[in-house]
Amino acid sequence: MKKMQRKVIRFLKQYRMDPADVDFAESVEAFLSEMQRGLAGRKSTLEMIPTYLTTENEVPIGKRVIVADAGGTNFRVATVYFDADKKPVIENLHVFTMPGVERQLSRVEFFNAMAEYFCSVADMSENIGFCFSYPVEIQPNKDGRMIRFSKEIKVTGVEGQLVGEHLNRALVAMGLPAGKHIVLLNDTVATLLAGVGYQNRVFDSFIGFILGTGTNCAYIEHNAEIKKKKGLDPRGTQIINTESGGMGRGYRGTLDVRFDKTTVNPGVNVFEKMISGAYLGPLCLFVLRQACRDGLFSKHAAAILNTLSDFDTKDMNMFLLYPYGGNPLAEACRQGGVEDILTAWYIADRLTERAAKLSAVNLAAMAVKSGRGIDPTRPICIVAEGTTFYKMKSLKSRIEYYLKQFLENKKGIFTDMAQVENATLIGAAIAGLTN
Repeated sequence: MKKMQRKVIRFLKQYRMDPADVDFAESVEAFLSEMQRGLAGRKSTLEMIPTYLTTENEVPIGKRVIVADAGGTNFRVATVYFDADKKPVIENLHVFTMPGVERQLSRVEFFNAMAEYFCSVADMSENIGFCFSYPVEIQPNKDGRMIRFSKEIKVTGVEGQLVGEHLNRALVAMGLPAGKHIVLLNDTVATLLAGVGYQNRVFDSFIGFILGTGTNCAYIEHNAEIKKKKGLDPRGTQIINTESGGMGRGYRGTLDVRFDKTTVNPGVNVFEKMISGAYLGPLCLFVLRQACRDGLFSKHAAAILNTLSDFDTKDMNMFLLYPYGGNPLAEACRQGGVEDILTAWYIADRLTERAAKLSAVNLAAMAVKSGRGIDPTRPICIVAEGTTFYKMKSLKSRIEYYLKQFLENKKGIFTDMAQVENATLIGAAIAGLTN
């Protein structure tokens, strides 16, 4: 088995695709450089979007807030308050279809549809925390100007429009209580904010991390560092949505570059394409096919591997868990033999290891840039969300290993991972109550 492993590592290193090819410290420095450039308004592959949201304000006890979560498929509405133990209480939860999923809507139809979803809760609070997971330019008043829709949402005429302002107008038109103070934020920022009330623990700072279909990070920055925005109180802090999946400097393997050219959006979100659920499985298949060309598989296994299609990250994970059957890759490799199974397993496992290392690079850069977490009794809370992070075999534990090796052992920075149920709703509630 060691011989097979060494063969796979030699193959991967030939294309700079092995986790050992990632220089951790160098990659963190590349992230920090891009973060600094983005904050200064200089050309950067990291957008570093100010949110004007802070974690510095106390979450009020017993005050109810309306929350909404607009995702790719569903639109959730509820009310939330925090009890005497500072635990969130979610009530009046309703799940609807996201407007624009089933048919194309005009701007008026879109906002009217959203307003209808608020009917049952519109009179329960003057504040709305709105997790809106689409590209918007957040304004100082916490509203957001629509940039574009994604995720196959079919709505026309919304580009450049203020989401909160138009929602208030639609509420008025329907005779519902209007004049709401609407705070817009995306899912990564909401995930970060969900950590504020986590287990009543004391943290020095917070990081929001999404690793599911895509990936992104948010962290807390000093206003004095945000050079591209004028008029900020330099003594304050705010959450920055880094859009870290777009990181385009630093390490990339030869096969990463080739794989990127086969995607529908070459050159876009190249970091995401090395670690996230939408791409990790297809990248693995791309690497396996190169291994076939390079003679690492028997002729029987190679012939079937080259006919595989629609191989996704779930399939990759199933093979890592069950390499002897019950999934497409296992069945293909069984046509050759044990050596083929081992070769495919080591390739998939090393790519998972590399994804963990790169994810840890992302998180380590956020922690270092925050300047927090040097007191082990007050670590940085990393609130993580996403099926890839929690379901992919060994990924979470490996990320934690790399973080400990670099942050704790080398930098003296302490972090703690947290999973918060209903993170986006809770984060939206905290945003609506404190900003």
